[in-house]
Amino acid sequence: QVQLVESGGGLVQAGGSLRLSCAASRGPFFINAMGWYRQAPGKQRELVATITSGGSTYYVDSVKGRFTISRDNAKNTVYLQIDSLKPEDTAIYYCRDIVVGTWGQGTQVTVSS
Repeated sequence: QVQLVESGGGLVQAGGSLRLSCAASRGPFFINAMGWYRQAPGKQRELVATITSGGSTYYVDSVKGRFTISRDNAKNTVYLQIDSLKPEDTAIYYCRDIVVGTWGQGTQVTVSS
């Protein structure tokens, strides 16, 4: 079974940026739609953004204009660029293979005010 490994989280000040990565352990990676989700303390996990195999993207309203999802199929990796970070973006960020249903282990993003 393909494993997903997230990285790139950390502690940043409000207004800063982070680039999260999600690497699949093996291909074929280019077939499946991928998504980024997040779970803030005490809240349910929520969808943030998705990207299809062809590169079409979707963002929830709360992150439009600040988050950018992309993928490099040759590297079996999907990215989430997060700009203009806000304290309310603090959460564990997970990637998911939407077709197969596989989740990564998550990477913590903490934004200080």
